[in-house]
Amino acid sequence: MKKIHFIGIGGAGMAPLAQLALESGITVSGSDSALSAKSEHLKALGAEVFYGHSKEQLSSDTELVVYSSAVTEENPERRRAAELGIPQLRRGEFLGVFAKRFKRVAAVSGSHGKSSITAMLCTILESCAMEPGALIGAARIKGESALLGRGDIFVTEVDESDGTHTCVAPFLGIVPNIDEDHEWSVGGAEALKENFRIFGRNSAHLLIADTPELRSFYAEHPHVIPAPQPEDFAGFHGFMAKNAALAVEAAAVLGVPRSDAVEAVKGFSGIERRMQLLKEEAGKIFLEDYAHHPSEVRSSIELVRQLYPGKELFVVFQPHRYARLERFFTGFCSALDLADQVMVTPVFAAWCESGSVDGASLARHLARGGYTDSPWRDIAAELNNLESGKVILILGAGDISELTELLRAH
Repeated sequence: MKKIHFIGIGGAGMAPLAQLALESGITVSGSDSALSAKSEHLKALGAEVFYGHSKEQLSSDTELVVYSSAVTEENPERRRAAELGIPQLRRGEFLGVFAKRFKRVAAVSGSHGKSSITAMLCTILESCAMEPGALIGAARIKGESALLGRGDIFVTEVDESDGTHTCVAPFLGIVPNIDEDHEWSVGGAEALKENFRIFGRNSAHLLIADTPELRSFYAEHPHVIPAPQPEDFAGFHGFMAKNAALAVEAAAVLGVPRSDAVEAVKGFSGIERRMQLLKEEAGKIFLEDYAHHPSEVRSSIELVRQLYPGKELFVVFQPHRYARLERFFTGFCSALDLADQVMVTPVFAAWCESGSVDGASLARHLARGGYTDSPWRDIAAELNNLESGKVILILGAGDISELTELLRAH
């Protein structure tokens, strides 16, 4: 294959995949709705990137169109591809094809923790001179998130939100959890579970978090490996300790001595938007986490309480998707009430523009919640002016990252 066009090329999962295609010698073009650091990085590497969508942007010599699951059939470039008879694959489907070039694929599925576990495993394998290929759906603090590699191992996260984790047949499948989430986009809760079953069946070896739920769910897999879930491990705490333990066990399955893997994971520098320290200033600590599901929110708050005992915790939370907020409304209330004070912002819509509940509804149901629809710049100024002694935790998976950039720049 000589030329691929990516629709939604700047996306968290699309950009590193497009980079891997480029580094494989494939000519890459693509489009996105707006400029981003990821798309500009791809331009610098040699990709032809368009902003906005138009049928003229798809050249007739394109051999494959790869599109984000958020891109509908009505997209003009997809319509043009159909007219020209150019094959089209969702991002996750193309990832399954690309992964076949490697002898051993380690694929991380699950509802939470995919990016962190993938990045930790990649760090271990790099430190142990195994030169893996990798695709990580978040930017590493140190190191690339897309690696073509020189060895026979490819480490990748795979997406349950559109069911395309079933398109990969890994040597090692890794599942930290199977919480209900994204069921509205794959045909319901049972369809989501069936997709996780298929992912398990596709995996020659299956590494799972050692929980009763996962032991039962994958009880019939012939090569299942339960991994311990410690609260403290290799210098990590809470959910990050659990992620690190899974990454170490995965490395052991792939041939790294366990003691070497434990030492290597200690060098993990983190990924952006995952329990990331933004700054310490004027007696305040600013943190960011990608949490957008009630269990993630709860785990994030509990970890901050563990890391900063006795500190007052001020949370800023942006709900992500109306469907998720409605489905887990009670869970969000319960998790956010673990904070001392909560500021709720408008919902980041993502596919659906309205719902029966919104950010203001959530704030009203919290014990110590407030709602704001102020611009990010005004919120940043308010946070910077809070009294000292607080931990400020920014939670959400949407454009609340604009707030964190403002806080960094202050």
